Amino acid sequence: MRVMILAKSQPGSENPTNPTTEAVEAYGKFHEELVAAGILLAGDRLHPSSKGARVRFEGTSRTVTDGPFTEAKELVAGFWIWQVRSLDEAIEWLKRAPYDGGEFEIRQIFDQPTAG
Repeated sequence: MRVMILAKSQPGSENPTNPTTEAVEAYGKFHEELVAAGILLAGDRLHPSSKGARVRFEGTSRTVTDGPFTEAKELVAGFWIWQVRSLDEAIEWLKRAPYDGGEFEIRQIFDQPTAG
């Protein structure tokens, strides 16, 4: 099964600073472990919402709102896409991530139906 891990924004996510050398090394090691285990399909940090836009659909109407967005606690700051056997496996891998704060959400990705 494929899952998406959503890193929720935290105070400071909208004005990110460069991580410390130690943090970069810890993240790099964790990513290497995910790759070696065949788990990691994709992942990255996202730019602040001030560089983004939202598109709202209401019937045939489309409304575009430029960032930044004020609901910072509802923003996504980064993501991973993992291939795992179960939700429990994803949880166990995520618990190993080198973070000392933050909140992450794990969501299963729908598989595309195959023709035939």
